[in-house]
Amino acid sequence: MKYVQLVLANLGRHKLRSILTIASVALALFLFASLRSVTTTMAAAAQFGGARRLVTLNATGLVFPLPLAYGNRIKAMPGVTGLSWANWFGGRYGDGKNFFANFAVDAESYLALYPEIVMPADQKQAFLQDRTGAIIGDRLISQFGWKLGQNVTLQGTIFQGDWTFKIDGVYHPTDPAIGDNVLIFHHDYFDERIGRAGIAGWYIVEIDDPAHAPQIAKAIDDLFRNSSSPTKTGTEREFQATFATMWGNVSFLMSTIGLAVVFAILLVTANAMMMSARERTGEIAVLKTVGFSDRLLFTLVMVEAGALALTGAAIGLGGATLLYPAIKFNGAGFLPGFKVATSTLIIGALVALGLMLASGLVPALRAARLPIVQALRKVE
Repeated sequence: MKYVQLVLANLGRHKLRSILTIASVALALFLFASLRSVTTTMAAAAQFGGARRLVTLNATGLVFPLPLAYGNRIKAMPGVTGLSWANWFGGRYGDGKNFFANFAVDAESYLALYPEIVMPADQKQAFLQDRTGAIIGDRLISQFGWKLGQNVTLQGTIFQGDWTFKIDGVYHPTDPAIGDNVLIFHHDYFDERIGRAGIAGWYIVEIDDPAHAPQIAKAIDDLFRNSSSPTKTGTEREFQATFATMWGNVSFLMSTIGLAVVFAILLVTANAMMMSARERTGEIAVLKTVGFSDRLLFTLVMVEAGALALTGAAIGLGGATLLYPAIKFNGAGFLPGFKVATSTLIIGALVALGLMLASGLVPALRAARLPIVQALRKVE
């Protein structure tokens, strides 16, 4: 502890340079944590899914609907214990700049299959009894200032016209991958408004045993293989993973950008540390003359590098960890449950240690090995 003041004095020799170096490290690790959190959030969403839930959609693609008549045939199959369906709506609210998901569902069966959607019993009952009612995630309350019982009008983009819904309930998801910024309304009302087209975007199939999932999925697809709308059935996790693939190789892109940023900051930090060491050549010689050992000088320089790197890391990683929950960031609705994972913090801390070693090792070795006579000849 008796050398702390010496380290602080050295860091304070050029305050602006030290501050800018810390700020650079903080910015680098803030960006690293943010970029990596995109990939970890997408990976977590892809892992969401009940073990007993399958999803059946059109084999051609998600944007192509299935006949509503498929429902009864699927429900009658062996091993199927529950069935619901949903349809992407794609409505927008106001100027449309604040995106949130909204879709029509078979309300009673859908809520039965998703116990992760939690709301007061009276609100749930009000929704089930209200043909034009809707339920919303609790984030939308704070985002738009809506309140229970309010009428909300969405402008249809896929299904044209103004659609007005009464907010009958506010739910909170027990699994963040579901998203707390979704509006859900009745499929009966949707079907009526579009002229009884009898379409479903996808079916959610509850099965009796997860071990039977491959056989049941194959049986469903075989049933409709020669129809005008063949199906593709898989686990709910596979269904969620399809959304991640729509982003392309985001993980590689984010990782590459993050590493490039960290490498650039490494060069800045290393340059700052080497400049500081060169400026103190004469001082190091004096310290050696009065009895400072090579090992002690090496340690002091490394501590300085660590103070810069770890202070910046604490600011950058801490800022990312606290900022996103505070602003309730969710990637415009595409990244529900967005947060900085513990693994990201650990990797960020290791990166900071790497920065410390890479930026401080050369100056520290130079200080430890510097001959006293050669150093005293140097004119500062």
